[in-house]
Amino acid sequence: MKSDRLLSILLLLQTRARVPAAELAERLEVSVRTIYRDVESLSAAGVPVYAERGRHGGISLLPGYRTDVTGLTSHEARALFALTAPGSHSALGLDGALRSALRKVMVALPAPHRPTAELASRRILIDPDRWMSGPRPTVDLDALETAVFTDRRLRLRYRHSGATRSHTYTVDPYGLVAKAGTWYLVADRGGTPRLFRADRIATATVTDAPARRRPGVELADAWESLRREVEERPVAVRVRARVRRSRLDMLVRIVGSLLATRVEVLPEPAPGQPGSGQGPDRASDPAPDPVADARGDAQADAPVGADAERGDPADGASAGEAGGRADVGDAYDTGDAYDEWVTVEIGYTVAGAARQLLQFGTDVEVLDPPEVRAVLAATAARITDLYGGDDLAGEPAP
Repeated sequence: MKSDRLLSILLLLQTRARVPAAELAERLEVSVRTIYRDVESLSAAGVPVYAERGRHGGISLLPGYRTDVTGLTSHEARALFALTAPGSHSALGLDGALRSALRKVMVALPAPHRPTAELASRRILIDPDRWMSGPRPTVDLDALETAVFTDRRLRLRYRHSGATRSHTYTVDPYGLVAKAGTWYLVADRGGTPRLFRADRIATATVTDAPARRRPGVELADAWESLRREVEERPVAVRVRARVRRSRLDMLVRIVGSLLATRVEVLPEPAPGQPGSGQGPDRASDPAPDPVADARGDAQADAPVGADAERGDPADGASAGEAGGRADVGDAYDTGDAYDEWVTVEIGYTVAGAARQLLQFGTDVEVLDPPEVRAVLAATAARITDLYGGDDLAGEPAP
């Protein structure tokens, strides 16, 4: 609605001295011409707003002009109170400030909206940590915050994943990013964007030198570039495999983080049909176990199937040996429409990355290419040699 857009423009102009019309248009998803018409409407309503032309021009309010526009709607209040998840604020030392800010917002809310906001904080809980992540190492973000907010260069002593010694780098920080409960510093090193895990920074020293960021690049731009570099790696080896239907969900969770297309799963067979898991005299499956489902999600979140195989994105854009794309295709037909096997295609950057499929035991079989089968066979042979001295007689097959 136009009234909401005018209010949004007024709020943005109160937080910044000058905002380019093109930026307002992009943020509000309208044309630049519409922004100028809105500015004229604000001016006609008595708001001291004006436009400046030129390279450094934009839309501005007269200095000192303020207005009280704290009238949040019911949905806005609910969103604000529901999304203030713990974790990130604690690491930044902002828990107390957040609670104080929410109390002030609650007082400023129209009385009819207060119960909705209060209820949202009790009925919605956001836990940013992955399943079974374990205790996290203590992270000191003070120096990183100081450098980010004062636009200063940082001197880091940093230990890369798997390394025993730290390296010293001088970097130009863009900002801090919390990803799945892990904090990263996004910074340029030698003019190239890099990710540094905060919990592997041994020391951080703020220098007196100003940060030398690339012109026109903001934190969101640098993060998006790094994220794409980590997640969108070229596929060099395409693996075709078959997986038991009962393990398909878990396989998709583990290797499907870089899915190229929408996953197509076979329709559920009707009771009594082959592959349904129900015989003619069996009325229903056992009741589902929600705790078991959560444990399955936790296993899918474990590093063995994700970070460990893709490498650590904080160690550079190449970020490890794996990372792939999985496409689930039609049933692998061995005689009936609802056979227990389903074929999949997974794209890896190197053949050795397919070793992650060994965690499924005999529930996943690589069909081709032959070189990947050879890698898995050689790895399995080394595992057999490692445990060959144990007496496995009578043990059930995995």
